[in-house]
Amino acid sequence: MSQASPVTVYDEQVPYHHSPAGEVLPCGRALSVTERIVIVFNQCFSDVDGLNTRLQGGQEEPYYRPAGDRAAAWHQVEFTRDYAASALHEAAHWCVAGTARRQQPDYGYWYAPDGRTAEQQAEFERVEVKPQALEWIFSVACGMKFRVSADNLDAGLGPSEDFKRNIWAQAQHYCEQGANARGINRAVRFARALAQAFGRPHPLQADYYHLEDLE
Repeated sequence: MSQASPVTVYDEQVPYHHSPAGEVLPCGRALSVTERIVIVFNQCFSDVDGLNTRLQGGQEEPYYRPAGDRAAAWHQVEFTRDYAASALHEAAHWCVAGTARRQQPDYGYWYAPDGRTAEQQAEFERVEVKPQALEWIFSVACGMKFRVSADNLDAGLGPSEDFKRNIWAQAQHYCEQGANARGINRAVRFARALAQAFGRPHPLQADYYHLEDLE
């Protein structure tokens, strides 16, 4: 029997607060979902003797900055404002990026802006399958609703059915392979830590991911 995905939709958007050192502050209130995600990521990966990487919100646009790209001693994964989905999406891109890519600003990729042609959109969907599959897994770990991002509103092109199917198939593959899936050790660590922090079941369970749930 299929098991329903353990999702509780969080729609809260609250001001994003951080200290100069990148540590999230309670500010006299309960931490938001986004702040909790940042805390978990930084607990997993900010150790200077490890990957020395921090997740940072409050930005106008997402971006990845290796330590040598600015006056800071750590690598920084930046996401848009206080959006939890953006935090998970950018964390997913970081988890997919290999060692060489993580030494380059924005992983060395050139980003085609909104308004892409059909051909450019097809290429976008090809490279977005793995990060969006991981974002889906991270969302389930937090109890959040996941929505496929085509990121091309100006052209009026939503996510294709093939794109959705490929994201679902990739999520199934990650669940089946678990920690043995090539190149996602960081993703598995982050997903497990998120689930523990949010009091959720282990997210790498194939029954949580259904093609018909993708919007």
